[in-house]
Amino acid sequence: MSLYCSIGGLDTELTGEKLKELLSESLAKLGPRNRVLAIPPDHSRISSRAGELTRYAWEYYGDKLRAVLPALGTHAAMKPDQLTRMFGDIPQSLFQAHNWRTDVETLGEVPADFIHEQSEGKLNYTYPAQVNRMIAHGDFDLILSIGQVVPHEVIGMANYNKNILVGTGGRDGINRSHYLGAVYGMERIMGRAENPVRNVLNYAAKKYLNGFPIVYVLTVVGRKPDGNLAVRGLFAGDDAECFLRAAELSLKVNFEIFDAPISRAVVYLDPREFHSTWLGNKAIYRTRMALADNAELVILAPGVSSFGEDKAIDALIRKFGYRGTPATLKAVDSHPDLAADLSAAAHLIHGSSEGRFKITLCPGHLTREEVAGVGFAYGDLAAMTKRYDPAKLRHGHNHIDGEDIFFIANPGLGLWAWRDKL
Repeated sequence: MSLYCSIGGLDTELTGEKLKELLSESLAKLGPRNRVLAIPPDHSRISSRAGELTRYAWEYYGDKLRAVLPALGTHAAMKPDQLTRMFGDIPQSLFQAHNWRTDVETLGEVPADFIHEQSEGKLNYTYPAQVNRMIAHGDFDLILSIGQVVPHEVIGMANYNKNILVGTGGRDGINRSHYLGAVYGMERIMGRAENPVRNVLNYAAKKYLNGFPIVYVLTVVGRKPDGNLAVRGLFAGDDAECFLRAAELSLKVNFEIFDAPISRAVVYLDPREFHSTWLGNKAIYRTRMALADNAELVILAPGVSSFGEDKAIDALIRKFGYRGTPATLKAVDSHPDLAADLSAAAHLIHGSSEGRFKITLCPGHLTREEVAGVGFAYGDLAAMTKRYDPAKLRHGHNHIDGEDIFFIANPGLGLWAWRDKL
């Protein structure tokens, strides 16, 4: 097991040129490789700089980079303009679209007794270790798993083997891992590198991924005082050490802790990245531990036009709504359609305030009736954008017309919490 790169700190700022140099040095340590597969995230994680690193890998390997498989998980396939924006001039013929419902191979199972233990006795199913068939049968001599470590609602800290087992995983694996996290409790998981969901993925990776030539390339990205982003760390290796080092830095870079809760937060969702609540509910996940009881969370969502990323999940969200944990667990027990799609059930739990604070969604392409139908309050986007102009607000605390708000320009970049919630 090897660590090829471990550079980072609170004040580190890795330029594109430095990232290319560090990646090239790391790849050189691997020796010659002839059939390379790159697995970066999709456009919803464009700030990770994974697109840039994938391009550097392509420049390094040339035609030995045989394919790029974005780790879509349950997300929709990337469009040509999204590929260009994120990956630049990499030939689009290299890109393959992962389909979590059809493109998977089951390598083996984590036993039900382990899931039972990790869920504190709440669940009794097995977990299938599933990956895209290209990984299972592509005969690659290097699989570069590229992405960002940042606090995450399902897995505690994003990336590492999640990029493979969930990002290129299948329906059952994604459903069961997400539901485990939801049942265990999102607020007990976020920001923690070790937790039940990660333990299950680690079990599966140790038993079923050991034979694959996977090398992880992980960034930590933070916000500078001027509001711009900087890469604070780059870590590369073929085992958990690079992930744990990145997670340690991410907690310092991406976690904001407050002495008092926030009474009103405003979160902006870039329309180029967020077009559904399936993606955009990061605004809820990442701020919920910072919000006071009876607080209001205003979500400016100009690109949001749907709830789910596909028609099946969209229909489930519309049918059951974000009604809280008890209502969702009851619906799973009594409705076979929701029980058959546990990642949707987990999402409904994650996206609810549990009645503790108000969620006002201001979508660009959903009606008042549609928003109210899933349990959110509706906000007029034009009026709310005029009141809370993202172009004028600075990240953090703002005072507007006698009102104190906390503004977040991209919820995917951090985790916010009131100290008493930890």
